[in-house]
Parts: sequence; structure tokens; C-alpha cells
Amino acid sequence: MKNSKKIGILFGKENTFPQAFIDKVNELANGKFIAEAVKINKAVQGEATDYAVIIDRISQDVPFYRAYLKNAALNGTAVINNPFWWSADEKFFNNCLATKIGVEVPKTVILPSYQLPDDTSEESFRNLAYPLDWESIFDYVKFPAYMKPFAGGGWKSVYRLENKEDFFDKHKETAQLVMLLQEEIVFEEYYRCYCIGGKYVKIMPYEPRNPFHLRYSANFNPSEELYKKLENDVLTLNQYLGYDFNTVELAVRNGVPYAIDFCNPAPDADRNSVGEENFNWVVEYAAKFALEKASAFEPGKDNLTWGKYLQSAVAMQALK
Repeated sequence: MKNSKKIGILFGKENTFPQAFIDKVNELANGKFIAEAVKINKAVQGEATDYAVIIDRISQDVPFYRAYLKNAALNGTAVINNPFWWSADEKFFNNCLATKIGVEVPKTVILPSYQLPDDTSEESFRNLAYPLDWESIFDYVKFPAYMKPFAGGGWKSVYRLENKEDFFDKHKETAQLVMLLQEEIVFEEYYRCYCIGGKYVKIMPYEPRNPFHLRYSANFNPSEELYKKLENDVLTLNQYLGYDFNTVELAVRNGVPYAIDFCNPAPDADRNSVGEENFNWVVEYAAKFALEKASAFEPGKDNLTWGKYLQSAVAMQALK
């Protein structure tokens, strides 16, 4: 490792969070560590980077960056979030895991893409029954329902469906996207929650039915009991998935929180959308956790975070 005293942030179009993060790290570090925007002038196999820690805000959109970060992690950099797990994860698995760890999620099924993927033919799908058992699927999920990409981000290609005719009509529009069909949770309260380091949680009232710029202007106020349940679910999900930086969205129906979306490893942290209070919190705790990772850094070792799901799988293999 060339310089274990450096903390970098890798980012794209966003403007407010990266510089605020850099400034906060440098303020809290008292000269022990230096934070800066990551600079890449070459990426050579097996060579270490200049950074003890890199916080990743963009590699989901830039495959070159993802490959760079995997090599950096191999050589000891603590990448936030773990680029290997992030590459493997998607929303359907998230839901599947939630059913095993006691977190409520909407009834959900995954659907093959409407159009054949490139470089495939009907012969590629000889193991897929056609037509699918649509009536059983619809009876399980029920309508109204939501359809959204199993690996997508934000609100792109998200549909609210009234009935099966509406489903078949809208599914045609999804082309080669693999979609989730998901039960609608008609909620009384809704929360979007930052989770950093698997231990710091910020529960934010959120109204997804509002225009985008007003979604954090919500008046939901959880009881002490509900707050603890929200916090526990957020921590449980992130500790099992192994995300250092993520958001979890929870819709509360009849007093029960349902995890709606919790695969957001580069979540919105823009001052103009999340608001001043939430922005200050996420900057503070992202910087705090990055410094914790830098302080715990061991040169040449694996400094990534691995979730309990993978940890338990490895432990079971070791016992065989």
C-alpha cells in the first residue's frame, strides 16, 4: 500500500456530498489521515492504490471503476461498499434473504425478461415452462401490484398495475429487463433509513407519493416501539448483506414495517433532495465510519466488510 494515510471518494455527477465528505474527514482526522477525490491515471493488475479507504459512489454505472475497486480491495484497500458483494447482489436475493432473517417483505416473484436477451434464442430457454403459471403468480401477489427491475435503481421502469390485463400490457414495455412483480403495501407511514457501518442508523420520514423534491417533507412520527423495530430491521438487513453504506425503505401497514427497497449501496445524499439535517447526518457518519476503517486498516490484508450471510456460509464450509 503506497499511502495508508489517504481516504478517497470515487464519484460521478453528484456535487454536494463528495466535497462535504472530504472536508468533514479532514476536519475530524486532525492530520492523521487525508481525504481527497480519487485520482486514477492507470490501473495495473496486482498493484496497490494510494488509499487505505475508498468510498464508492459511482461504480454501479462505470464498469471500469468496479474493476479498479476489486483490484484495490485485493491489495488491501477498504472499499465502501464491498465491490465483490455489490456485483453479486440484486433486489430479488435481498427479498429472499429477508424471508430467512425475520424481516417482513412484500410478496414478490421474479419474471423472465419479455424479450430474449441478446445472443440467445428460444432454445436457450428450454428449461423455462411457457406459459408461466400466471394464475398462481397473480393469486399469490394479488392486484394492485408493482413491477420493477430486479437489479435497477431509483424509480426507473417502475409500474403500478391494476389487474392482469394491465400487467400483460405493461410487461411488453420492459424489453430485456428482468422484472419483479410485487405486492402493493398500502401504508400508513413510510420511512427511508440510512445505515452506515452496520451500526449507525438515521430514520427519516419519507413520502414516496409526493413530488421528488418534497418526499422528505413527511410528518410521520414513529412510536418508541415502532422506532426500535425499524432500527432493528435496518441493522439486521445491512449486517446480513454486509453493506457499509445503504438505505432501507420501510412501509408500515397495520403497525408492521415491510422492507420495500434495501439494495441502495450508493444512496442519494444530495443536500438539495435529502434536506439539511439529513445531509449533515450522512456526511458526519460517513466520515466517522471511513476514519474508523482507516484506523483499523491492515496493510496487505482483506479490509472489506463481509455480511453475516457469507460469513455463516464460510463457517459452515469450514466445519465440513
